Amino acid sequence: MLTDAFSLVLALIAMRLAARPAKGTYTFGLKRAEILSAQANGITLLLAAAWLGYEAVERLLRPPEVTGWMVLVTALAGVAVNLAATWCLSRANRASLNVEGAYQHILNDLFAFIGTAVAGVVVMTTGFARADTIATLFVVALMVKAGCGLLRESGRILLEAAPAGLDPDAIGGELARTPSVAEVHDLHIWTITSGEPALSAHVLVRPGGDCHAVRRDLGRLLADSYGLTHTTLQIDHEDPAPAPAAAAHCANGHGPAHRAVPQGR
Repeated sequence: MLTDAFSLVLALIAMRLAARPAKGTYTFGLKRAEILSAQANGITLLLAAAWLGYEAVERLLRPPEVTGWMVLVTALAGVAVNLAATWCLSRANRASLNVEGAYQHILNDLFAFIGTAVAGVVVMTTGFARADTIATLFVVALMVKAGCGLLRESGRILLEAAPAGLDPDAIGGELARTPSVAEVHDLHIWTITSGEPALSAHVLVRPGGDCHAVRRDLGRLLADSYGLTHTTLQIDHEDPAPAPAAAAHCANGHGPAHRAVPQGR
């Protein structure tokens, strides 16, 4: 319950920080505070799982005396509290990884109390004291799954990975096939915070092409086909020199270059 309280307080603090406007050196504001909060919640879930797992194995090998009715009463009180908390959080925007982190804490605690209630009934009716330990190990598995999921998703955002469902190579190829586009390179797709994907790229336009029209066409394509509305496109005319265009414009390119298929092929 203490870890649940910690996760809720952390989520609320992260929300307040993320809502602050961008200023000074923090050009994106503090939006990533929500991702750091989700990562912290994932870590606490794994730490709690490790501690509970260790305690459960100890009791599995040397089972203590378990008072079934006390386990059941405690569990039912916990179920009631966590049902209310889970219901409240389920109505929040769970697309936010920060909210999802707090939700997973409360949800896993709810599962723990349900398992504890079942174990209490088993102990009362059969005297099988290890039922409490077995229920704990089941909850530990759920906590590890939830904690790893939060760390994986928050890690992808912090490492600037492309959002799930967006293939940079496929997007780069489609941009390069746009009329008048000669090449697309330095293509980056990342997530600022939950639900806020962004894209930047360097686009070379064929000689004689209309840079402004190409920019508008690419913007509409990215918004309509991929839901990318936060885009920054550097538009330049292709260098007619025989040297590779990417080298002429970007001495240190980042990532593969996507070139249009020459007409007539």
